[in-house]
Amino acid sequence: MKEIITKTLIGLCLFCLAATCPLQAGKYKSFKVSVYARAYEVDKMKDLHWLDSTWTVISRQVDVDKIYLETHRDLLIVDDATLEQAKKYFHDRGIETAGGITYTIDESNSFETFCYSNPQHRKKVQEIAEHTAKHFDEFLLDDFFFTSCKSEDEIHAKGDLSWTEYRLKLMTEAGRDLVLKPAKKVNPDVKVIIKYPNWYDHFQGLGFNLEEGPQLFDGIWTGTETRDPAGAQHLQNYLSYNIIRYFENLRPGYNGGGWVDAGGLNMSMDRYAEQLHLTMLAKAPEIMLFAYHQLIGVPLSPSQRAPWQGQGTSFNFDEMMAPITLPDGKQVQPTTMARIAGVTLKQTDRLIGLLGNPVGIQSYKPFHSSGDDFLQNYLGMIGLPMDMRPTFPDDQKMVLLTAQAASDPNIIDKIKKQLLSGREVFITSGLLKAIPDKIAEIAELRCTDLKALVNDFGRHGQSARDLLIPQVLYYTNDSWEVVSAGRPLTGGVSGYPIVLRAPYASSNLYVLTVPDDMGNLYDYPAGALNEIRRNMSKDLDAYIEGPAKVALFLYDNRTLVVENFNDEPVNINIVMDEKTGKLTSLENNGEVLQPQPTKPNPFLRNKQPSKHSFRVTLMPHSYKAYKY
Repeated sequence: MKEIITKTLIGLCLFCLAATCPLQAGKYKSFKVSVYARAYEVDKMKDLHWLDSTWTVISRQVDVDKIYLETHRDLLIVDDATLEQAKKYFHDRGIETAGGITYTIDESNSFETFCYSNPQHRKKVQEIAEHTAKHFDEFLLDDFFFTSCKSEDEIHAKGDLSWTEYRLKLMTEAGRDLVLKPAKKVNPDVKVIIKYPNWYDHFQGLGFNLEEGPQLFDGIWTGTETRDPAGAQHLQNYLSYNIIRYFENLRPGYNGGGWVDAGGLNMSMDRYAEQLHLTMLAKAPEIMLFAYHQLIGVPLSPSQRAPWQGQGTSFNFDEMMAPITLPDGKQVQPTTMARIAGVTLKQTDRLIGLLGNPVGIQSYKPFHSSGDDFLQNYLGMIGLPMDMRPTFPDDQKMVLLTAQAASDPNIIDKIKKQLLSGREVFITSGLLKAIPDKIAEIAELRCTDLKALVNDFGRHGQSARDLLIPQVLYYTNDSWEVVSAGRPLTGGVSGYPIVLRAPYASSNLYVLTVPDDMGNLYDYPAGALNEIRRNMSKDLDAYIEGPAKVALFLYDNRTLVVENFNDEPVNINIVMDEKTGKLTSLENNGEVLQPQPTKPNPFLRNKQPSKHSFRVTLMPHSYKAYKY
């Protein structure tokens, strides 16, 4: 009897473990892969022949664990029978299902949203939530649960509030009273998830509330679509990683995953593959492929083969285009972008499970703050691992503050406390300009409207073009230039600080001069970037030396990844403590890097800790991963 009870308890424990660890039963070791189907495509699923033929195209090219079936977009509401038929089709094939809602009236009209003070609109929003909860125990709100409406009703309702104040209040109420409460009344078991898009620094102006929303909803999702960085949103490649980590810090454990679309394929297959890969480097538990229509309708083309292919890059276009062998032994030819996702995610899955929890330079961004918009993504692209947080860190040797921190009325007290404890702070020229009187309590520095045109960084190298920077001014002998620039600096007439050090008690306040065009950070010479990395990385096990557009990803289990976003090969050094004896590849290629001692910097006054340097060559748009 005792043996029977023991076996029963073991069985129950195994069942509970399986229920709480669904990834183990999935098609990947370290994450789930999902597909989002818009209402337009879900509506077509009433035709089983269309559904079967299109799903065959996707499922032959990428393994999928879950599909999100959208019930509404642009006032198209999918009927009950179609939703149930589609659910059954996917359940019969072992695919999990969930719902989705896009709250748009006309996406083609500048993403026309609902007006949440309009009684008719409010009624429709609630009806859509109730309809969706009736069919699904989980549903997700796509990007557009915000409002850009400025109707007469909204103008009147806003009153004396700013648009930001009004919309934050309005959309928090709408989420609670028009979506969550009605949905849970229809289905008490339903989980309602909100997906936040990639333009996080501007959320508050449209009503996305990162302070209350992650606590209000049952979970969040993260838009990691970076597409073409030259687009209007200035979406740097690194954002695909950085935004996952930032949103995870809003409410740890409730960030469901990252969301990537086909944008950027015009830049080659590598750009799409990078977005997938970076999302997973951030340790997202699930990745969403947006969307069904793209996975069946965006064909593979030789034009997507980047010029740098054929050099042993991480993502191999020619291998991706090779025939696929199905479980029954039949071979089929890849046809759509679904194949890119399939190859990239299988390759990435072999690495992700070996990496620990991401760590980086902690940067404080108060809720609803703006200033130095999206700067941390540019900093990530010059090799500084970023870790954005909504609260001021109190356990770091170095804290990074951008102009966003000016919205905290107590920021100067927090900076002083950090410095008086012997720890350091890096601020940007943007923050200095925003609160000069407060910073003057520590050091009398100024960042005026004066500009300087520079191209010569002296012993730190030269830039290939002229750069326009703000002039950071200081009192001689009260602060010290760590990196300077002029035009020229060597043999010139004027120099201006790029990195400035202002002593305070037993510590230092540093100022980083950010060029007027943040993209010009990539034009800073390697010598200048190396000094920025060295001084800002005091909480980290490693920093890199080399050109811009190379990122470093660090993890708490003594693993790291370096990734090159340049269109040509680069050589970098990974600089670590002298106790690090070697770097061993995580990619099963047998590569072991032996250290080279670094040369002391004759320009540094203080005794320098001994370091080891590891030389790495990275192919274009490729990465390498190591343990140490």
